[in-house]
Amino acid sequence: MSGGKRAPSDREWDKALRIQTVGREDETGVKYMPYEPTPYAVLERLADSGFIRPGDHLLDYGCGKGRAALFLAARTGCRATGIDHSEKLVAMAEANRARAEGGQRVQFLRASAEGYAPAGENVFFFFNPFSEAVLRVVLRRVERACPPDARLIFYYPSEDYLSCLNEADWLCPAGEIDCRDLFDGDNPRERLVVYEAAGPGD
Repeated sequence: MSGGKRAPSDREWDKALRIQTVGREDETGVKYMPYEPTPYAVLERLADSGFIRPGDHLLDYGCGKGRAALFLAARTGCRATGIDHSEKLVAMAEANRARAEGGQRVQFLRASAEGYAPAGENVFFFFNPFSEAVLRVVLRRVERACPPDARLIFYYPSEDYLSCLNEADWLCPAGEIDCRDLFDGDNPRERLVVYEAAGPGD
């Protein structure tokens, strides 16, 4: 927030959106990471970046309790689909969607990342939801369904993820949003990186 005002806490954002997403859930497996929501401060910066627009359809991989999909739909006017392998988390996300203002633009589905075939989504959001091996399968699925304006957005990317992305010749870097100032420690992973589908001749 500007003017020296304190930024809202994650709990305050949850209250404003009429949802409950704070907290970590350790229901996971070998291929999937525990649920940890993207900080609202990062989502605010993404919403203000212009990388997500009202006509877009966002797909949130590993949506958990639905924070990113619900917030970004509310702030940008996009439609959003969230998928997660966990029945428990999808049920929690659906309960949040039913309470949230603008929830009619969002849907949540129980699906594995490897098994889900994108259909109409053009913006893909990732917060390290699964292993590099799963990411490679997901990228092949996104490539097959790839609309010409496809954008892939990664928060807190690992070196393995970045190597995988840089090996994909159908993608090219499209921008980066530095988020280090939002947190203590000057961690270089505190950023959003954006890739887009390479057009002919790119």
